[in-house]
Amino acid sequence: MASFVALLRAVNVGGTGTLPMSDLKAICEELGFGAVSTYIASGNVVFTSRKSEAAVKAALEKRLAAYAGKPVGVLVRNAAEMAQIAADNPFPKAAPNRTMAVFLDRAPPKDTLAGVRGQKDEEIRLGRREIYIHYGDGMAKSKLVIAAAKTGTARNMNTVAVLARMAAEL
Repeated sequence: MASFVALLRAVNVGGTGTLPMSDLKAICEELGFGAVSTYIASGNVVFTSRKSEAAVKAALEKRLAAYAGKPVGVLVRNAAEMAQIAADNPFPKAAPNRTMAVFLDRAPPKDTLAGVRGQKDEEIRLGRREIYIHYGDGMAKSKLVIAAAKTGTARNMNTVAVLARMAAEL
């Protein structure tokens, strides 16, 4: 049985989609996932499953689309990957609430950095299936646009660390 973290896109953000975490937990339990636990109301859920990462993702996306009446993007990582993402943070001395990991389904394209627009003081590094961003002055005023991040979902390093710890404890 493997431990997984699922990260939902556009949940409880700017009114684009609302999903009570109690409903997300119930959906995961209906899908047969074990030890289900959510973290903050932004679409983070940790659980165990005998299914593969791809099967977990497919099952969640199908069930969430039925629930929401529209596609809901889901990014999945196993416990070891979440721990590695936290460990690989290229900005370890930066404020963790100003440093994000943008989770993607696959490796960021090699030309990701060439297509960045609106960059001021933000620092960007590419990971395995993530894009790390340090927002020096915070996200609020940032005009940063990374085309490759459009299909992903971001979590700050505080959240990444908590989710990695939660998944490791299952």
